[in-house]
Amino acid sequence: MKLMNEWINAFYRVRGVESNSFQFHSHQEYEIYFFHSGDCKYLINNRIYELQPGDIILLDGLTLHKPNPRPGSTYTRSMLHFSPTWLDEILSVLGMPYLLDPFQKLNNYLLRTGYDESGQFVDGRIKKIAGLIAEMDEEKQRNHEKNDQLEAEVRLELVQLLLGIYKMSQKDLAQLPGKKAEKEQHAESIATWINDHYSEKITLDRIAAELNLSKYYTSHVFKEVTGYTIMEYVMGCRLNQVKYLLEMEPDRTLSEVARATGFESMAHFSRFFKEKVGVTPSNYRKNKRNTVKKEDLYS
Repeated sequence: MKLMNEWINAFYRVRGVESNSFQFHSHQEYEIYFFHSGDCKYLINNRIYELQPGDIILLDGLTLHKPNPRPGSTYTRSMLHFSPTWLDEILSVLGMPYLLDPFQKLNNYLLRTGYDESGQFVDGRIKKIAGLIAEMDEEKQRNHEKNDQLEAEVRLELVQLLLGIYKMSQKDLAQLPGKKAEKEQHAESIATWINDHYSEKITLDRIAAELNLSKYYTSHVFKEVTGYTIMEYVMGCRLNQVKYLLEMEPDRTLSEVARATGFESMAHFSRFFKEKVGVTPSNYRKNKRNTVKKEDLYS
């Protein structure tokens, strides 16, 4: 059986700016991100948001994303990650599968609440769920078995949270981006171009030429706005696609996956993947296959 913290996890009012916490990343779970305070830009694929207290971001998980807090600011946020599979049965019974629509259809959605009543509702629910998960983990350590009643309570709290978020999304609270500063417009243009071309041979000269920018400006404006170098972003895009192909296209050979994602050398491909993911590409694929088989046993 899956452990609770593999189905859902919550972190309430986390503070700090440890640099290793803010790597460009993706994950299988959906995420509810709540911004409390600080000075932070949030990069989602090729979009950049200047966050305000009370902002809620709904992430599909698979899209590359990364916060970029200003060094020295008191950066406080809450995050809740959950597997939609864990909710399938209860949402089906309730006749409410549409509660996942904001994550599946709104393309990584920003809700700007200004800490109004709806924002306080989401804040409170994440706090409650985080407390229940901690209580469940403590009880499991004591008794060496899960508490079905607590797990049911977590599910119900999450359904209430998703219902509130669904209602908020219908009210169109997501603020349409206003006119962005020129630097942010250029950084987004660079990110968009990279997302369209990451599988090709990419150089700073090529990006600058195609976007009619100087090499120096291209390099520095992207780093300034996103906190990420251009090549780090390129490699993040490639890594995300590699993980997708390893999992979703098991008949492709590793060399085919490497070529399809812009790696010119198998040695570089294998070394980079192992460095970033912690396992070789072949072991990653094998682990994902084993996970699917185990989930099938309990479905």
